[in-house]
Amino acid sequence: MQIQDISPQEFKKAIKPYTTLVGVDFGTKRIGIAVSDLMRLTATPLKIVSSLDEMIKTLENRNIGGFIIGLPLLMNGEEGEQAALTRKFGDKLVEKYNLPVLFWDERWSSKAVTRVLTEQADISRKRQKEILDKAAAAYILQGALDLLSCIS
Repeated sequence: MQIQDISPQEFKKAIKPYTTLVGVDFGTKRIGIAVSDLMRLTATPLKIVSSLDEMIKTLENRNIGGFIIGLPLLMNGEEGEQAALTRKFGDKLVEKYNLPVLFWDERWSSKAVTRVLTEQADISRKRQKEILDKAAAAYILQGALDLLSCIS
């Protein structure tokens, strides 16, 4: 079963107040995870995991209201193979948690984060590899939080 896309407005209506949103940068080898505060103002990088099971364990005892999953669209806006895998991952999250999922265009997230880490934070390439996926998850989540805060 593939979950249906919902709009940011529908997503905001579906999430319970004072719950954490989880940002996800899905990859076949690594999954970056970020979390919001309960007021949903700030995204914080949490961890990089290698499987759904490890992600579930990492998120234990968190009051989760929904997931923002980065959707890797092709540059022309179409969905490719990686987007299909990401949607399947979203299906598994819905099966496990029964919470709303909002897919978020992530075409520029890794490039934007890499640029900040290199130019502004002066972090080495080796260290960037260690934090890129969770930083990208935070970037994705923060973009969604910013949009959701504008929706009444």
